[in-house]
Amino acid sequence: MIDGHVAVRMELEMLDSVHKHQFENDGYFIVRSLLDNEEVQLLSTVSRQEKKFRDGEISRADGEGGSVDLVVKNELPTDTIHGAIVRSQRIVKRVEQLLDDEVYHYHHKMILKQPRTGGAWAWHQDYGYWYHNGCLFPRMASCMIAVDRATQENGCLQVLAGSHLMGRVEHTTVGEQTGADPERVAVAENTLRREYVELNEGDAVFFHCNLLHRSDQNHSDNPRWAFICCYNAKSNDPYKESHHPNYSPLDVWPDSCISEVGTNHFQRLQEQPDIAT
Repeated sequence: MIDGHVAVRMELEMLDSVHKHQFENDGYFIVRSLLDNEEVQLLSTVSRQEKKFRDGEISRADGEGGSVDLVVKNELPTDTIHGAIVRSQRIVKRVEQLLDDEVYHYHHKMILKQPRTGGAWAWHQDYGYWYHNGCLFPRMASCMIAVDRATQENGCLQVLAGSHLMGRVEHTTVGEQTGADPERVAVAENTLRREYVELNEGDAVFFHCNLLHRSDQNHSDNPRWAFICCYNAKSNDPYKESHHPNYSPLDVWPDSCISEVGTNHFQRLQEQPDIAT
């Protein structure tokens, strides 16, 4: 008879093998309930209430008459739920298995796609612009967590499955965004399978930095916020400085820290209402 802990470990290893196969072939995979209900509610509440987190919020016109609001953070605090999620073992270890290397925090961001006004993202690859930051190889990946339910109606992520195998595509300006070469994208759209990545709160999608992805405007009455953790392989340390960080060791935390740090973060907001909106 197999010990219960051994059985769980074998099941996780088998699942990781399936996910790595999907990552290598399709360029992405979905993990349902990566964050549990308590964790995602803490993430949602803190992110919406804390003024400090939303300092530096920017907007990018989408070239379609709308704009996308986002918050990008290069520093990684130790006392926030955002820092705990980025460091969590359940994410970091998965990305290290995908990239076959130690990884470090490249940056993290929140996409704030508001009801009725949230703009679109043009087709693009993350490596389309990370390339210019001195990252020599596309040994980079992201984990996007649904803070709100993501559907076609509120502008969920769209991907072209397998497009990461095309390699890096030239990028140009689309509105105030950086978008992939429209001619090549048009051919890819006729060649590859488009998937709408619909997620419930707490679900996540892991994806390769060369995967072509986009999203539509949000014409629904529901928000679609998403938290994205971005990682670079240690061996891919940028050869020049940019606005995103070079390699530094990432202190990986046990999964329980998300709830613990998140609860403390929430309690600080209640005790210091002046830092909340």
